[in-house]
Amino acid sequence: MQTQEEIKKLEAIIQESLAEAKKQGATDASSGLSVDTGLSVNVRLGEVDTIEHHTSQGLGITVYFGQKKGSASSTDLSPKSIKETVSAACSIARYTNKDQYAGLPSADRLATEFKDLDLYHPWQLEADAAVDIAISCEDSARQFTEISNSEGASVDSFSGLHVFGNSLGFLQGYATTRHSISCSVLGEKDGNMERDYWYSVVRNQQDLESAEQIGKKAAERTIKRLGAQHLSTRKAPVLYAAEVAGGLIGSLLAAISGSSLYRKSSFLLDSLNSQLFPEFMHIYEQPHLLGALGSAMYDAEGIATQAHDIIKDGVLQTYLLSSYAARKLGMESTGHAGGVRNLSVQSGDQDFKQLLKTMDTGLLVTELMGQGVNPVTGDYSRGASGFWVENGIIQYPVEEITIAGNLKDMFQHIVAVGNDIDYRGNVRIGSVLIEEMAIAGE
Repeated sequence: MQTQEEIKKLEAIIQESLAEAKKQGATDASSGLSVDTGLSVNVRLGEVDTIEHHTSQGLGITVYFGQKKGSASSTDLSPKSIKETVSAACSIARYTNKDQYAGLPSADRLATEFKDLDLYHPWQLEADAAVDIAISCEDSARQFTEISNSEGASVDSFSGLHVFGNSLGFLQGYATTRHSISCSVLGEKDGNMERDYWYSVVRNQQDLESAEQIGKKAAERTIKRLGAQHLSTRKAPVLYAAEVAGGLIGSLLAAISGSSLYRKSSFLLDSLNSQLFPEFMHIYEQPHLLGALGSAMYDAEGIATQAHDIIKDGVLQTYLLSSYAARKLGMESTGHAGGVRNLSVQSGDQDFKQLLKTMDTGLLVTELMGQGVNPVTGDYSRGASGFWVENGIIQYPVEEITIAGNLKDMFQHIVAVGNDIDYRGNVRIGSVLIEEMAIAGE
């Protein structure tokens, strides 16, 4: 009940800012407001490193004078500051050039249903208790004799209130929480040092992996990397572990986003209804999943979110468009202002061990480095580390290698998607096996 009262107060501030925009001559306006609080605790080598209590707030307003647009923001929510922020936005709008595509979304596309998506689970966590959890997590990792040092363990708990409104009459807000535990440690063997980590992040703290399990996984992942070798340059199958496979889909999403398309900076221009993946590939969006990290009833413009097939039978079904991008492209908004929400890649019936056997001999990638993706050509080249696999069995860790290909070819040559799904982000995906890639080593 208290949360709803707080949201109502924030809605009143949004209404105040919109009314002020009209008063100052704006033909249309939209306004968003977020208030966040949280606790972050970091420990290292059994001692408290930092304890931080977070409180932040921010108001952003966008005004339109016809098709001239201006935006401004403020962390001060006093009436005087709101008036000054609106004035700043209006001043910017008056001096900008007209943009025929600028403006609010179509009123008939705005969300009208606002069911509870189970996103708010506050954790009454005191700093002392958070420290105990973090120390327990790190101790679980440091009990392994091969672990020689630690970058620390952390516990974070955040709550947020988010309200959005516009001059079309849309006004809505909701509350969210996000809790996490993480640990990063270093191992040493025969003069070789390696680092790895593990973490858990959820809306409801009851769904967190245990601190002890997180620390144990961080240690085990680090120890497995000890004694890493180099590979000679070759071509071989590549298996992306689930925790890094989401990056492949991230490259797809960037390429089919409206801003990339209207700027003609995408390797997937004019690819709607094209066969981009094998027929078994199904990539779909579920924005209304209860308790999920990406769930929301409306996008950043207030347009209703809905389930989408992004890829079906391997074919691209839709672009990801905001209202502005849609107008630039002569299309309709897809409700993706602010991106996708809870994207899932349908898995096959193979688990991780079975995927290794399917690959037989090749490279298992567990970490990627650098940003080596050309968004215009789709050329892909990234530093990597992981494990060399023979006869479906991991043989030894490898490092200081580069994997390369072209994303179009890589998408087309996906062999399988595992059922070892990583649920810790906005893209839910299992391990992905690609038929062949270039591996640059010694």
